[in-house]
Amino acid sequence: MSTESVLFSRLIAASDGDWQTYIRHPFVLQLASGDLPEPCFRRYLVQDYLFLIHFARAWGLAIYKSDALREMRRAQRLVAATLDVEIGLHIDYCRGWGLSEAAMASEPEAAATIAYTRFVLDRGVAGDRLDLEVALAPCIVGYAVIAAERINDASTRLDGNPYREWFEMYAGPEYQDLAAEAAAALDEQFARRGGEGRFPSLAGIFAAAARLEADFWQMGLEAQS
Repeated sequence: MSTESVLFSRLIAASDGDWQTYIRHPFVLQLASGDLPEPCFRRYLVQDYLFLIHFARAWGLAIYKSDALREMRRAQRLVAATLDVEIGLHIDYCRGWGLSEAAMASEPEAAATIAYTRFVLDRGVAGDRLDLEVALAPCIVGYAVIAAERINDASTRLDGNPYREWFEMYAGPEYQDLAAEAAAALDEQFARRGGEGRFPSLAGIFAAAARLEADFWQMGLEAQS
């Protein structure tokens, strides 16, 4: 994904390799080659459904943490998009993999799902909206970066790859635009709520979130058939 966000680029540079470990995790590379065992992908899809529920909660928290109507409206749009569109699209996609909503809803949350989602919510509760959006950035912006990088890599197998639709979904213009907006919002938030004194703390949040996202991939990779 092409982004002009200064803060996002700085957070990546300060992540001490955690970002690269996340975006080039073996789970991602096996998706790109089409070699990921299907039980691993199904495990990921179920936990991603559970993750999205907390994702909506996080944007609800962002409304509370906003101090300007424009900010509140942006967060409200994202809550609605998650609840009314994204979760529905995810459910439809999962049906193609033999997963019903009822079956996914009945699954317990994996430790990796709990770790990342509660980390995001904790950063939002304990901090401000900037802390919350930085914690979310590896997810929102990261998926766009991963999909764009993999789909444009010559080593990625598209023909006959059962996971091609997943990459195309996140590499598509609609999601890329959403991610670019999220990256740009970081600069706006930093200008209003930041200052250089906050950067080390924000970098720590970002790196931790990237590690937790890598753990989420690993959770899928370790699924048993």
